[in-house]
Order: sequence, then structure tokens, then C-alpha cells
Amino acid sequence: MVKPAAPSVSIPPVFVLSTGRCGSTMVSDILNRHPSVLSLSEFFSAVGMGVFRRRRVTGSRMWELYTRQQTRTRLMLRGNYDELLYPVDDPNARFSRRDMPPIMGATLPHLTDQHEALFDELEPVVNGQPKQPPAVHFRHLFKWLCQRLGRNVWAERSGGSLVFAYRLLSQFPDARIIHIYRDGRETALSMSRHYIFRTFVAAVLAFRRVGLDVNHLMAGSNHWDRISPWLDLLTKFSNPDRLPYDKLTLADFGVFWSSMIERGHRLFGHFPPDRLLNVRFEEVQTEPEAQIRRLIRFIDPSLEDEGWLREVARLPLPTPSRFEQLGAEEQAVLTEGCRPGLERLGYPL
Repeated sequence: MVKPAAPSVSIPPVFVLSTGRCGSTMVSDILNRHPSVLSLSEFFSAVGMGVFRRRRVTGSRMWELYTRQQTRTRLMLRGNYDELLYPVDDPNARFSRRDMPPIMGATLPHLTDQHEALFDELEPVVNGQPKQPPAVHFRHLFKWLCQRLGRNVWAERSGGSLVFAYRLLSQFPDARIIHIYRDGRETALSMSRHYIFRTFVAAVLAFRRVGLDVNHLMAGSNHWDRISPWLDLLTKFSNPDRLPYDKLTLADFGVFWSSMIERGHRLFGHFPPDRLLNVRFEEVQTEPEAQIRRLIRFIDPSLEDEGWLREVARLPLPTPSRFEQLGAEEQAVLTEGCRPGLERLGYPL
């Protein structure tokens, strides 16, 4: 790859936060086509939040985090990992499902088709960093990628990021938020068909059996941030094959979605307009140009580009409603599970 002239990375960073299954991948793809935006896809969902429990970390430890498979990566590869871009099943690929580095699943291939070359370039950059707080390591990495690829701002998006949004905002207090959301009934239905979300919600049921209400903790209690490391530990050592998948109902996914929406509201609902942009998925579908213009102006007005806007306005496509295909009783049960979040976001019941 030819190294471009390094730009000045001065625009404050952005997190695209969501419950998952609501259009955040679409937003990431839209931003990825902008010549000045470094669109980081599935970065923090791949590396996790565990490293933030350490005050200072070496560069070599960070490289292990980026390259050594953990439980979350194996779970993603086991299920319907929609964002997977690396050809793990190609016999000629450098990595397989067994050893694919977390940042190679989606993050680096999302940035360039020369992802393996970029991976090799990164190793000395990361390993050469001194022992320092994890957030400093991440900022250095993102700034280096911006300069390497000729971008002016980074925007990170991970599916289901509202689960760990508190940690991100505490570590990156200057970051702005694009909060994308969708009618919870459609989102919950999509979650119910997705392996990772089925595993997470089944784990929520398993925890409930021992008296731990994860949905309540996520929705409102400040104790969530103290107890989340223990949940990470329990999830790491639990056998997903033994989770109560057969007990899952649509209402469980509705309640789970609603708890994340409530959590997001508590975390950033009070933010001023220059720090928070709420984006409704359905409005991006019906008026893509206007909504994408809002999005890029929020990141920085100087990035508005009419040619890019015309190109990416073709990406959002209408999707049929799965909720409308349910029977009346199922609709009522799912709506009730989603009720708090639907009311919070202003959706009709």
C-alpha cells in the first residue's frame, strides 16, 4: 500500500451506539465510504472491555489482545457472524476459524482489501508502545490508522454496544454519540434469530435462576458496572451448549432490548445536541439523503460531500416487517415486553 500524506486528526471521535440488529452496520458502511472517516467496525466487540480493568498495559499485551482468540471471537465464528469479512473458510487464507485474530474478523478488512499487509504493519506499531493506560493505547492505534489511511476522524461501531457503553464513555469522555435505533419489536425478532443474541439472552435467563436480574441491572442500577466483570467471567467459563435456549420467548428478547434502551437513556439521554445525535432506522430508510446529511454534519460540517452523499443515499433499502407477520397474541406479548423502550423512543404501541 502507498502511504498517503498524514492528515491532522483533530475532529473529536464518535461512537455509533446501538442495541444491535437495528441498522448500525449500515451506518458503519455509509461512513466507510467517506474519504475522511475511519470507520472502525466491530473493534470493541472483538477485543472486549476486560483490558480496562488494568490501569497500565504494555504494547505487547495489547497486541495479544488484538490477535489472540478469546471466547467472544469463538462464539461469533460459531454463529451467524453477519459482519465477518475475513475469508476464514478459504483454504488459501492466511488464518482459519481456529486462529483468526479478533481484529481480522471485521475491523481491518472493513478498512482495506489489503488487510493482511495492514495487519503486519500494525505489529511493530502496537508492540512498540510503552506501558500505559489501555485508552491511551487505543487512541494511539486509531490515530495511527487515521494517518496511515489518510482519514481525519474515527468512528467506532460495534453491534450491541449499549451493553458496554458506560465503559466506552468513561474512557473516551470527549467522544460524541450517534445513537441509532429501530422499533424494538422488529429488533427483538431479529435478535431471536441471531446466535450471539440468543446466547446472551439465554445467559440472562440462566443468571436469573441464581437470583441475578441482568435486565434490571442494565436498565437502571449503577451496580451493573461493578458486577459486569463477574458476568464476563461467568460467560467466559460457561458452556453455551448448556444454556436454556429452549426456554427463550419473544418477550425475553423484547425485555432485553428495552433494558438496553433504558440504559442508553440513563447514560447519555441528557447529552446536549453537539454530543448526541439520535437516528431512527426507519427514517434513514424513508429519507436517506436527509438523515445521512444530518449524520455527517454532526460529525463535522466540513465533511459534507455531495458526491459521497448521492452514492451512499442508495444504500438504505426498505425491509419487510416481520412483526406484522406474527399472530395477534404474539404481537401483544412482544409489544408488552418492549413497552418501556418503545415509549421512551416515541414509537406507537
